[in-house]
Amino acid sequence: MPAGMPLDADTILSATEEVLRRHGPAKATVVDVARALGVSHTAVYRHFPSKLALREAVTRRWLSRDRDALAAIAGDSRVPPPRRLRAWLAAMLAAKQAKARDDPELFAAYGVLAAEHSSAAADHVADLLGQLRAILVDGVADGTFASEGALADATTAARAVFDATARFHNPAHAAEWRAPGIEADLDAVCTVLLTGLRAR
Repeated sequence: MPAGMPLDADTILSATEEVLRRHGPAKATVVDVARALGVSHTAVYRHFPSKLALREAVTRRWLSRDRDALAAIAGDSRVPPPRRLRAWLAAMLAAKQAKARDDPELFAAYGVLAAEHSSAAADHVADLLGQLRAILVDGVADGTFASEGALADATTAARAVFDATARFHNPAHAAEWRAPGIEADLDAVCTVLLTGLRAR
């Protein structure tokens, strides 16, 4: 870190990402982050009171990177809900593919960290489910999606859509995201889901 530059949380999180990229989560310590910044570990602890707090903060930051783009799709009421749902799922796959392809070391490190910090991962999933739910609620409101049976509860329906598309966003399936035709596979799943969601 250049001399005289103020040390802030964002700078520390960026340095933590670089340390994770180089050393992986097992060897990335607060001392390593401080060394990369050219400061004492005490300076890092002023912003993050523990290694756990630092790891959780960097995990939350990584998980939320694509959040705003997805939220914009989910909230775009100019687009009909079926097209919005398809676009949202396609954008999530594209974002996951980019993370896994462009920075595989960091993607692998975050897979470990997300598993360790289940509250960060749980909050991330809850946010995604809320976005899906908003799309489904709009579809029920405009008469596109059914509002009876299993679809009567938009929260349950959002979870079902999320679970049905896990192959396209769960890191456990990352190796499949490079397969030729993965986008077409997602499109086919979307067609089936939208058929099931459609109001009769």
